[in-house]
Amino acid sequence: MRAGSRAIQRIGAASALPANLRGGVVAIGNFDGVHRGHQAVIDTARAVAEREGRPLLCLTFEPHPRSVFRPQAPVARLTPASMKARLLGALGVKAVVEQPFDLEYAAHPAEIFVEETLLRDLGAAHVVVGFDFRFGARRQGDLPFLTEAGARLGFGVTAVEAFADEGALVVSSSRIREDLMNGDVAAAAGLLGYRWTFEGVVGHGAKLGRTLGYPTANMMLGEDGVLAHGIYAVRLRRADGALHDGVASFGRRPTFDNGAALFETYLFDFSGDLYGEAASVSLFGFLRGEERFESVEALVERMNRDSEEARALLSGVGPLSELDAAIAF
Repeated sequence: MRAGSRAIQRIGAASALPANLRGGVVAIGNFDGVHRGHQAVIDTARAVAEREGRPLLCLTFEPHPRSVFRPQAPVARLTPASMKARLLGALGVKAVVEQPFDLEYAAHPAEIFVEETLLRDLGAAHVVVGFDFRFGARRQGDLPFLTEAGARLGFGVTAVEAFADEGALVVSSSRIREDLMNGDVAAAAGLLGYRWTFEGVVGHGAKLGRTLGYPTANMMLGEDGVLAHGIYAVRLRRADGALHDGVASFGRRPTFDNGAALFETYLFDFSGDLYGEAASVSLFGFLRGEERFESVEALVERMNRDSEEARALLSGVGPLSELDAAIAF
């Protein structure tokens, strides 16, 4: 894998692809989480692109197709579009095509997807997919269909087998969501190949932390159903790239107001103003679950211990991979 801080083009539809990117190698998938299985697909596509001297593209779909088909139970996204693009760019992808997905698009027959999206719009020279890739109305398109279409219409097709972890279990976004909801950010990182990271804008809160001696950078997580409430050892990256270690609380503040879930990060040895600034936060460890304390004094005492534990944990961390180094170091 080749990771770095490469810029990536985000293109809002296949039909809007610039002429200089046509004829590329196209990796197709939702890539939610850009986990180790997804990275295997990207690695394979990049090898083909380098061998053939072609641009490397990803074709994804927005919003997540499962959320379109089941709007009453939308997918808790591990990586919204902007974070996904950042990760794909770090993996060497030149451009990500965020194809709008709705019921009308989903109703297109598999042959139309091949002829219009892949050939007319992208001019794909080679397509790389997971072994279980399905597409088109009623999921009628599968790997044999795509392979036959490629042979007939003149583009290559490569399928990547399922990626299993060290326990011989297939890596999946659903497993990662389960780990995060259980607060097991270490297990999630093992499946992702990097520390799970989210992005947001620092906003104003009730400023309770400031009164306790712990001023915090407050962010909305966006997906309240993706992470366990609790206390975490974290690293925050500012818009200018500066990194700051800290300890964060995600939850509803049961000692005070039990309000809307908020991610509140206290940065060690920092006194600046982050209000209105875009930032990203990487999770390195889960310290404990959210608790209600009988007094402010008891809460502050526990916060002091949390800070010490987070400092100790973060003092010895190193990157899990090149991608982790690009995102969290």
